[in-house]
Amino acid sequence: MTQVKKTKKTASRRGRPSKPRKPKFAKIKVQLPKGVHDILPEEQAYWEKFRTIVSQVAKNYGFQRIDVPIFEDIRLYQKGTGLSTDIVQKEIYTIKTRGEEILALRPEFTPGIVRAYIEHGMKNLPQPVKLFTTGSLFRHDKPQAGRYRQFNQIDFEIIGDHSGVSDAQIIQVFLTIFRKLGLKKPELFINSIGCSICVPDYKKALLTHYRRDINNLCFDCKKRYKENPLRLLDCKKERCKKLASKAPHVIDFLCDECKNHFKEVLEFLDEMDIAYNLNPYLVRGLDYYTKTVFEIFGQEKGSQSTLVGGGRYDNLVEMFKGKSTPAVGAAAGMERIIEELKKQDVKVVKNDKPRVFIIQLGDLGKKKSLKLFEEFQKNNIKVGEAFSKPSIKSQLRIADKLGSELALILGQKEALENSIIIRDMVSGAQETIPLEKIINEVKKRLKK
Repeated sequence: MTQVKKTKKTASRRGRPSKPRKPKFAKIKVQLPKGVHDILPEEQAYWEKFRTIVSQVAKNYGFQRIDVPIFEDIRLYQKGTGLSTDIVQKEIYTIKTRGEEILALRPEFTPGIVRAYIEHGMKNLPQPVKLFTTGSLFRHDKPQAGRYRQFNQIDFEIIGDHSGVSDAQIIQVFLTIFRKLGLKKPELFINSIGCSICVPDYKKALLTHYRRDINNLCFDCKKRYKENPLRLLDCKKERCKKLASKAPHVIDFLCDECKNHFKEVLEFLDEMDIAYNLNPYLVRGLDYYTKTVFEIFGQEKGSQSTLVGGGRYDNLVEMFKGKSTPAVGAAAGMERIIEELKKQDVKVVKNDKPRVFIIQLGDLGKKKSLKLFEEFQKNNIKVGEAFSKPSIKSQLRIADKLGSELALILGQKEALENSIIIRDMVSGAQETIPLEKIINEVKKRLKK
């Protein structure tokens, strides 16, 4: 019989099991969708400071927080924001549900807040109702510098007051936020676009002005000429801006009520020493505005550098079948403001580094350290740790990098003796104390 020679391969198969094969996965490159962005840990100090200041200012000025859904019936924006606006025509994200509903991701806050005001009977509360919110908005816009498809805003609304003092207070709220953030030289531009009584005469004058140059208008402005002539003044294209610069001023067509209201707003701003620029061509891009409209810029001026935009919307509540209710509000882009803070080199102090760091050695030391860590949490003392690191050298290095003042060392010996070493990270001096006294000892040292 011919003897078969055992090869390495056959011996391996018969003698010991072969290594299991790694499963094969289809690999894909994952990255952000176009027009959105991550807010990384190193950026969070700006965001935390911003949100904290917004909440403080809102509380000081008597605004209450409201949160509205991230999506609504699309008709809310078609009717409220306006069918002829760029937001509704070009930028809105829609969702068709299984029940054939058409919903929209919110592109702005005001219509949703007004819907909540009506739906929850806020007209029965003491007026005016002062509300604020923060959160994400969505617009399918062409991504540009400072313009994202998912972005964040802060929004303040005063519903139920016709006086110019509310217009002035909304402006004052945002300028106060900027001052507390450390933003330098914000610049306010303001105008009045009238009401349903005086604006028809102005529209006629505007159409007359543009009629002879209608063929020179951009595609969008040709549509605006027919649908919403006021938006002709809002075009950012150079050829249209030149025509707008020679257009009649809306302020010359205001009725007595609108003139008096605008005069009142400016007088309140003067009284508060708030500087402003009158801009007769400022109209804003939303259909619901009446009377006062305004924008606030940082150091740069341009369509992509508006930090705040807002105005009065006295007809919106009634448009949604509510009782006729005057209102005014404004919103600010958080990304743009944070970018402006960076441009102006405004420093944000990061106070989140732990002044105390727990260092553990051995299994028993680690177990006791976990319990001690929780004790510090209960006493509202922020402590650092590196429980995944086994060596004292690597843990001390991390404590030093974080700038911790005290290191608490718990090894096997200390754990058995119910003691702990407290080390001054500056001088290097060490002292062993009973474990039950460590919380009070740390509090005493941190006070010094």
